[in-house]
Amino acid sequence: MRRATSTVLALALALAAAPPAAHAQQADPAAAQIEKFDDAVLDVMKRAKQLGPRGRFEALQPVIERTFDLPAMTRFAVGSAWNNLSAEDKAALVKAFTRMTVATYAHNFDSYGGEKFTVEKVDTRGPDKLVHTRLTGSGAPTQLAYRMRQDGGVWKVIDVYYNSTVSSVLGQRSEYAATLNSGGAQALIRKLNSRGDQLIQGR
Repeated sequence: MRRATSTVLALALALAAAPPAAHAQQADPAAAQIEKFDDAVLDVMKRAKQLGPRGRFEALQPVIERTFDLPAMTRFAVGSAWNNLSAEDKAALVKAFTRMTVATYAHNFDSYGGEKFTVEKVDTRGPDKLVHTRLTGSGAPTQLAYRMRQDGGVWKVIDVYYNSTVSSVLGQRSEYAATLNSGGAQALIRKLNSRGDQLIQGR
């Protein structure tokens, strides 16, 4: 877990609610979705060495795809350039972004040392909900806020804020813009796939 508290896409979600708010959090569908995800993340962390990088990737992929609106996150990360892309490039970018995201989780959650995720509160922001959580473990606590929106009646993550202010999607947009400007969609697809390959191989 040494990298989970500092990486951009080390997305960890809520497992145990604080006692005073436990019933409210359990009743909230967005928080409930996060808790299910966190159960799976912790299970993988506890079996991390046994699974290895590729095993962690395979275990986390279906859970991440259920919990995150990855097509929406890809679109937000690419920004306004998305509207000018072909359908084929859009589909390839979503696939590469998804693979890279899962690989990032598999790479970062590579051990377990008694870490815990706690849902602290859930705020409503227009059509969205912010599920505030706290990650505690061997290092300093990390505050995480998961922005969630309904997709087909299911609450899914569309962004993650670290220490309550730093948006992972906006950080990616800044990074991806330079690649798109210099090499277009194909360059960004290659970059995301290359990064995913490295993470899956444990590098």
